[in-house]
Amino acid sequence: MQTRLLGQAKTPVSAMGYGAMSFSDFYGATDDAKSYAILDRCLDLGITHIDTSNVYGLGMSESRIGAYLAKQGKQAQDFFTIATKAGITSKSDGTRYFDNSLTHLESELDKSLQRLGVEQVELLYVHRREAAIPIEEVAESLATLVKKGKTRQIGFSEIAPTSLEIANEVHPVAAVQSEYSLATRSPEMGLVQKTAQLGTALVAFSPIGRSLLTDHPLSYEACQNLAFMKVNPRFLEDTYPRNIQASSAFRTLAADMGISASGLAIAWLLAQGDHVLPIPGTRSVEHLNELASGVEFTLSPSDLEAIEKALPIGWCHGDRYAHGQWRGPEKYC
Repeated sequence: MQTRLLGQAKTPVSAMGYGAMSFSDFYGATDDAKSYAILDRCLDLGITHIDTSNVYGLGMSESRIGAYLAKQGKQAQDFFTIATKAGITSKSDGTRYFDNSLTHLESELDKSLQRLGVEQVELLYVHRREAAIPIEEVAESLATLVKKGKTRQIGFSEIAPTSLEIANEVHPVAAVQSEYSLATRSPEMGLVQKTAQLGTALVAFSPIGRSLLTDHPLSYEACQNLAFMKVNPRFLEDTYPRNIQASSAFRTLAADMGISASGLAIAWLLAQGDHVLPIPGTRSVEHLNELASGVEFTLSPSDLEAIEKALPIGWCHGDRYAHGQWRGPEKYC
């Protein structure tokens, strides 16, 4: 598989990574066997970049990765480049809040390292910003964890280009993670440009529009059984059918080009800049193969024009988050 460089340390990683939220039950039930099968296929395909978090399944995702690495031994441990996150936590009553203090970040990273069975991760993100702490202080805390050898590089999830610039003056920010796809183009209003300017990777999560950019989108009924999806504005009773209809031209175009819709969505993202790194998640080996096909699929200028015609910017009905889901991500436009 093609490789790209992660951050100012220029760590080579696969052009497409894997988002291991799917190793928890967020998008439906899974188990160890299915998760291990995905990691086996990542080895086969050359997918080296694995993205996880301490809150994915309350540690389930990290634990499954750690168990797999222990089972496979040093070959797999050396093969995979692991990124994890911290900063989201909850009170005893289940209320979610954000903690960006050094004490919390280090404590959570220590637990992540134990679950993963490694002494250092490549990248630690602040999963969500705590507004009460200036980002300069948070960047300094992350720099401390680099000095201690617990993470090699640092990153932030869902921050504004201006915040990135401020943090990067304290310590090089290797990556900013943001939702970016043909369904969510907001990063093009400053974040794509700022990350490229600073040598920061833009790690694109939900690169296939939470299934809208696939040949087999989640059914409306399936969405109703998933806590996040059933309230997401793009999958409500009125918007869901509109989005299925609006994205049908893209599925037809992909078929005409001889590639799956999800593969074409990945190819489009990779064409947006050498610093863009999509991290799709899936519980299906077959779907992982479809996604990976996009890495080697080169798009011509006319192909890109056809994609823009099929899915013109702003085509998607509904916001990407419900009101409550917007707590944490920084808006900048």
